[in-house]
Amino acid sequence: MSSVDPKLQPVFDHIEANRDSFIERVMDYVRHPSISAHDIGIREVAALLVDNLKSLGMEAEAVPTANHPMVLGKRFVSENKPTVLLYGHYDVQPPDPLELWESPPFEPTIRNGRIYARGIGDNKGQHFAQLLAIESYLAVHGELPCNIIFLLEGEEEIGSPQIASFVKENADRLQADLVVTSDGPLHESGQPIVTFGVRGVASFELRCKTASRDVHSGNFGGIVPNAIWKLVQLLATMKNAEGEITIEGINEPVIPATNYERDAVSKLPLDLDQVKADLGLAELDGPKERGFFDRLMFHPTLTINGFHGGYGGPGMKTVLPCEAFVKCDMRLVEPLTPDYVYEKVRAHVERYAPDVEFVPLNSMLPSKTPMDSPFAKPITQAVEDARGVEPLLYPSVGGSLPDYAFTKILGIPSFVVPYANADEANHAPNENLEIVRFIDGIRTGAALLDRLGAFKA
Repeated sequence: MSSVDPKLQPVFDHIEANRDSFIERVMDYVRHPSISAHDIGIREVAALLVDNLKSLGMEAEAVPTANHPMVLGKRFVSENKPTVLLYGHYDVQPPDPLELWESPPFEPTIRNGRIYARGIGDNKGQHFAQLLAIESYLAVHGELPCNIIFLLEGEEEIGSPQIASFVKENADRLQADLVVTSDGPLHESGQPIVTFGVRGVASFELRCKTASRDVHSGNFGGIVPNAIWKLVQLLATMKNAEGEITIEGINEPVIPATNYERDAVSKLPLDLDQVKADLGLAELDGPKERGFFDRLMFHPTLTINGFHGGYGGPGMKTVLPCEAFVKCDMRLVEPLTPDYVYEKVRAHVERYAPDVEFVPLNSMLPSKTPMDSPFAKPITQAVEDARGVEPLLYPSVGGSLPDYAFTKILGIPSFVVPYANADEANHAPNENLEIVRFIDGIRTGAALLDRLGAFKA
């Protein structure tokens, strides 16, 4: 167990003494809707955050973008201290379906040691914990141990369409040594984690039209090409029965896992039988020999999200469909890019089904920070200071976050240190955050500042 800096204990004591007040304040914060998909409450919540950051002695403003504003705050301590950029997002998912909520989504309620509200886990409660960590450190010591930049986005839940251009245009204002994001869940056991990377994503549609109208499957079967069969046959050339992606060139650039990554993965707890039981699985997807975490971290995927065409009503309709389309996504690992993947998929479609239309959709670059980064140690030590246990280290996670804006545009390492419980139900009814996780998050945020302040490059 790491040795806690004597300056940190009184901060922990302050956090505990203000526990009830902090809970009330985060509940008040999440009462304010900020639904990016519907443009509800966005500017009001951005203004609240600016006021909050200014109360912490930061230079702060809501910076306009082509859509929703970015909230930017900064407090400079010393050029001899590292600068950490704390990223989060203040927008939330729509609360629908409302009838499945046990209490109204924007009327925070405590039940069984958890706060229930839309946005409490994803991401308002987590970045508010960071703000309270800064406040607590200042209340005890009067100054921070390192420089802080706070960046809160208002469009993460709609794909972060402005983040890359914003970071490029404001690179001089975002000069930092590292980025830390507190978003997502802890391990299902409650163990803390530190994540070093995320997969990217490239979404697309395949559209097929073979005739001017649907026709009778008896009168024209064997005459008119079937649009659904065309797409089925095309898809079968893209991924084989063993689960291997067979689009030419897709896997060639993929970088194998490093020894650091392999070692970290070997230490991750896994009850595969329980995972399969929870999901009702008889087997995992192919390739069969591929390890569980290998699948999530080190390989691209090809997923059919939805297949649409023909008749789907009750009974029979002997129709031969003239139109069909399929929606797909590919999760990307380093150094794959959406542009590269789209080039390969387009070429594959032109080779096997030239009359099928390929339509690129939303995309995001992957991101990865080396596990031997010099900042890995103070971050993992901070988690241990706050939680009393070493964190699990994830080379990457299966999902996607806009980390690339920091690692590829700013060129700095990025880490994800989540605070929420694994069953937070983010994006779903009854989203929640365990109160103990919220308080642990404030403690972790304070320990992070303390460890970075003592860090010597």
